[in-house]
Amino acid sequence: MIKVAIDAMGGDESPEAIVKGAIESLGETEDTKLFLFGPKERISALLSQYSFDGERVELVNAEDVISLHESPVLAIRRKKDSSIVRGMQFVKEGKADALISAGSSGAILAGAQLIVGRIRGIYRPPLAALIPTRRGVCLLTDCGANVDASPEWLLQFAKMGSIYLREMLGIERPSVGLVNIGAEEEKGNRLVKEAMPLLRADEELHFQGSVEARDIVEGSCDVVVADAFVGNVVLKMYEGVGKMLLTEIKDCLKQSGPITLLGAALIQKSLKKGLSKFDAKRYGGAPILGLKGLVVKVHGNTDGTELKHAVRQCADFCRRDIVGKIERSLLAEKSEEALPDREEEKG
Repeated sequence: MIKVAIDAMGGDESPEAIVKGAIESLGETEDTKLFLFGPKERISALLSQYSFDGERVELVNAEDVISLHESPVLAIRRKKDSSIVRGMQFVKEGKADALISAGSSGAILAGAQLIVGRIRGIYRPPLAALIPTRRGVCLLTDCGANVDASPEWLLQFAKMGSIYLREMLGIERPSVGLVNIGAEEEKGNRLVKEAMPLLRADEELHFQGSVEARDIVEGSCDVVVADAFVGNVVLKMYEGVGKMLLTEIKDCLKQSGPITLLGAALIQKSLKKGLSKFDAKRYGGAPILGLKGLVVKVHGNTDGTELKHAVRQCADFCRRDIVGKIERSLLAEKSEEALPDREEEKG
């Protein structure tokens, strides 16, 4: 059984939405066991409303909750009995294979590094989110972990992202693009200009050069690389435009005359299928790549659907041993002396 820890107290609608998504995930997978972390009595009362295999769900009492307004590092260090910290301890100790949380992004990122820990040689772990494109999906990394980055970090993001897509989606040689303001070599800020030759020189990468924001939507490359400041802006803009377009389409159909409504009814099935690809929830959450274990961040406003898919995502991630493959790939290309030293890792 693949063991997945779930922070039941993370998210805007926790624990109700989290428990709902967790129970629904049991019907999506057959080889997962869930550990729900939160106040035991409160979670137990919610679980009593569902029918499920009791051997596949275990409650772990955690009385503290880390809020969005707390200092992430201080909260992780002080609130040892919080659902996030206890869940990450399970991953660190091997009691769980993965953790899913919709809680504070800062606390999740801080806890991931302080508790779960980075793979030896990883400079900084990035958040990696699958986003829809006209041709399917692409992986955006980093989309929220490291707002300031170095060229060497971007190179590692590209390498880990390529491994992730090859193993999870079966893309033999994922194409890689670096987010830029133009296709010309002379364009870009200092980070982009310094990262470009590193990415181009790496023979393991299928690097295609710069990718503009409008090209991401077209699916011009499989792995989109950026620092988290740029990546998060791209992600949030993506989500906002997608939501706006869906709302506009629905409003237009509702406000039109009877002939348009009849036409809408006739194409409803095809329209729903086409628009479903823009629903980011069905792709699961954003894993933090480069950790010694798996930690997945889902949106704070999740209604449970995204979490349900994230459980399946974690199971696939663990079956394919992506953590191990990232570690072995890194060790294969660098000697111990070339890896970041312990003092640098502490930073």
